[in-house]
Amino acid sequence: MNDATAQGNPIESHRLSRKAIVAIFVALMVAMFVASLDQTIVSTALPTIVGEMGAVDQMLWITTAYFLTSTIVMPLYGKLGDLFGRKYLFCACQVLFVAGSLICACASSIGWLIAGRAIQGLGGGGQMILSQAIVADIFPPKERGKYIGIMGASFGVSMALGPLIGGAFTEYLSWRWCFWINVPLGAAALAVAVVFLPHRSTHQKFSASKLDVAGFACMAVSVTCLILAFSLGGNVYGWASPEIIGLLVAFALFAVAFILAEKRAGEPLISLSFFKNRNFALCTIAGLVIMVAMAGVISYLPTYFQIVDGLEATPAGYMTLPLMAGMMITSTASGFVAARAKSIKWMPLLSCAVAAAALVGLSTITVDTSLWQMGCMLFILGFGIGIGQQMLVLIVQNEFSVKVVGAATAANNFFREIGGTVGGSLVGSLFSTSLMGKLAEYAGSGLAGMDANALTPAIVRGLDDATRLGVQSAYNDALAPVFGWLAPMLIAAFVLLLFLKNRALKDTND
Repeated sequence: MNDATAQGNPIESHRLSRKAIVAIFVALMVAMFVASLDQTIVSTALPTIVGEMGAVDQMLWITTAYFLTSTIVMPLYGKLGDLFGRKYLFCACQVLFVAGSLICACASSIGWLIAGRAIQGLGGGGQMILSQAIVADIFPPKERGKYIGIMGASFGVSMALGPLIGGAFTEYLSWRWCFWINVPLGAAALAVAVVFLPHRSTHQKFSASKLDVAGFACMAVSVTCLILAFSLGGNVYGWASPEIIGLLVAFALFAVAFILAEKRAGEPLISLSFFKNRNFALCTIAGLVIMVAMAGVISYLPTYFQIVDGLEATPAGYMTLPLMAGMMITSTASGFVAARAKSIKWMPLLSCAVAAAALVGLSTITVDTSLWQMGCMLFILGFGIGIGQQMLVLIVQNEFSVKVVGAATAANNFFREIGGTVGGSLVGSLFSTSLMGKLAEYAGSGLAGMDANALTPAIVRGLDDATRLGVQSAYNDALAPVFGWLAPMLIAAFVLLLFLKNRALKDTND
């Protein structure tokens, strides 16, 4: 393998053999897949995990620990990769991810499991960012689209596939296989990276003085407060409680401190100059909004299918397959189209329009809506999201030199991950608030003496016909309008993207 030139230029694809390119790309795909898969794979296994460990009150932290650490380290990995090269960082991320997975798989207590999830996140956040940045190192924007598109399909599909795989492992093997599966996959990605991935030398020696320590600290505290506020709000604490208000105030204060730190930093973690670039700012906002919609839908539809349609957990997970199929088709195809198209601005615009139309359709569902009709609407939603989600990343990368493309990619993904957290929590809060009133209205007498918060699919199936129909109607009428409320957000993103500068994809990495 050839290293970069003495000037620190990126490694162009023609310097690598076809075998090396295929091997590297497969390794990057595996890394992206398992990192995004672990955001959702434990969701269906959580009741079994906390039941075995006697830690129901700690359930929230199993998912929050991973998401929190993976989000916080994204900008750091992006910046370090730009400064010192990405190969060894990528390998370190594989080691952290596999180590965290081993700790989780062997955990004998909830404390060890949460610690393992946090270590997984430290590696997983880097896997997602560095995979996209390495593609940017190897391929110029004109060729990059097809690879970014395939990786985008992997990201979206793994997020939607996670609950299904987690449920199958829990039901047929053990929940520990949700973590064991990462060990061989992560080890294989590490081996390929060590052998085939060249090191793009920047000829900069590592120096602590180059690190934006103040900016990272302020960002970490700010993001932690935001994620905890949306994770705990409406769940453990009320939205108007002192705890949640305090977290949101701390988020705002440290966000301001982060901006001030970035203004003074010699090598800022997220350069404020990025936001002066119109295409970066618009694509970042649009990516956040699309992720809000996607996370909101994925989070609550499996429960909807179990309560309203009476499906078991595994068949309910299968109902996300149309969403995945739509995403996989258009994410992959859009990348190949981008490689030939003179302009790709129309792709994210079409993405927002189609996804908004699908959400409007989902807002009209009733208890009588058939599963095939739901599947068609979910396919259209995935079809729409897949058209433009990764093209937003490509547009961002097209705006910047390869010297800062890692930091720009990390910043774009960082805000997208924030959107996922906000989306899941926002939909959950709106749904839960509406559900309590609907249950009292539709099935109040039939649920007398029962805790509405303790309703499970099994309990609902055991109710008398009239009460069961009331509960199903309450779930439907509480969730369906939320989809309608998400649609205007995508329409707003569509309007914003009209102002994108229509730039052709560059033929070189310069």
